[in-house]
Amino acid sequence: MTEEKAHPSKESIEDLLKSFKMASERKRLASLSGLEERAEELTSLGASLMSGFDPGICDWTPGFILQLIHKTDENFIKNTLNCDDFSWFEAPSEVGIDYSPLQGYLLNECYEDADRFTSSKLRELAGEKAVKRGYVYFSEVESIPSIDLLTLDKLWIVYSRGKFGFTVQAKILDSLGGRYDKLWPRIGWKKDGIWTRYPKAFDWSIEAPNGHMPLVNQLRGVRLMDALLNHQGFKAKS
Repeated sequence: MTEEKAHPSKESIEDLLKSFKMASERKRLASLSGLEERAEELTSLGASLMSGFDPGICDWTPGFILQLIHKTDENFIKNTLNCDDFSWFEAPSEVGIDYSPLQGYLLNECYEDADRFTSSKLRELAGEKAVKRGYVYFSEVESIPSIDLLTLDKLWIVYSRGKFGFTVQAKILDSLGGRYDKLWPRIGWKKDGIWTRYPKAFDWSIEAPNGHMPLVNQLRGVRLMDALLNHQGFKAKS
């Protein structure tokens, strides 16, 4: 038998992180476990860990890094990155809403809490009548500020490896030819013709189907979802 070849020297954590940043979407998803195995080395980079990442753009790569290091050292983001409320990503609001609680929920993968927060803010953005009523009418969606919808969408995307968010749902719908009857089962909101029961039957984890979150009350019918996914803010983004 021939002697086994020696393994090449392990890639430095700096080079691994650089490769992760530059990789295609498919390769980045395939390399997550490798980064997870070296999480402690990532924290050793200190504040330089996040250099080269832009908190203003919609990119899930830094979101995954932040989730990973937070599991390893829950004080790192506060003490090393100087983010007292865990709000590393820019989250602008036209009406002064503080989205730091949402960043905290998503950072910790508390997706059900994040979904409740999102629903609450959508009502607030839709106006006082929606808040009192407890849900949003499709006709109120147009008045919701684009900046805020884009912020909500961005935070869901960056902290879900690109799996969740309004624009994710819109892309899936487009791939299905605009067929909502096909969208509901694809994103896990309907099974065998029966609506998924809220909240216990929903999958509040990263393992949920793409587009599973955030939840828009589908029992209000297609018109609310359609108004949201076709909001002018999202149209301008695409």
